[in-house]
Amino acid sequence: MIRSGIVSESFVNLFLVIVCTLLLISSPSSETEAKKFQVGGKEGWLLKPSEDYNHWAAKLRFQVNDTLHFKYNNGSDSVLAVKRDDYDLCNVNNPMQRMDDGDTTFKLSNSGPYFFISGNVENCKNGEKLIVLVMAVRHKVAPPPASDLLPREVDRSTLVPVHAPSKANSGSVKRVGVGFGVGLLMMYLSFGAWLV
Repeated sequence: MIRSGIVSESFVNLFLVIVCTLLLISSPSSETEAKKFQVGGKEGWLLKPSEDYNHWAAKLRFQVNDTLHFKYNNGSDSVLAVKRDDYDLCNVNNPMQRMDDGDTTFKLSNSGPYFFISGNVENCKNGEKLIVLVMAVRHKVAPPPASDLLPREVDRSTLVPVHAPSKANSGSVKRVGVGFGVGLLMMYLSFGAWLV
């Protein structure tokens, strides 16, 4: 025979474990995590790289909070974050930010273009420069209600609303389904253990 005090305490503990598990499994993870990009790959930031820096950057998608890692010879080169005009003219006299430690990490804190040039004018004129375009932050927007999509002259009382599942949310539905299934399995196994 099962004592009611033990069963209820065990049931409460099991219930808390299941709820916590379901919350962890179904909680949305961050859409994207910040990435660190090594400018110039293994070669780093140097004059005449094997791949043009802008060609390298064009193949990548940069997001807000990503970082660029510039590795270069300390003392003989540097990286300047500049405005577009200074980029075009290789003007090293008006940088927004100067980085010259040989091992620089630059955070892309906003969307839009970023312009980088070598602190050595001749290096800049010979192609040691980079434009990075950071994509705009996109927030998930709920679709408008079905009634807003209907033409005004349609008699709405004769229509039956049908909602298609959103592709954007299908992953979270799967996570909740898996979490729910795991929770049910845990409950089933736990109840079997109580009856023994």
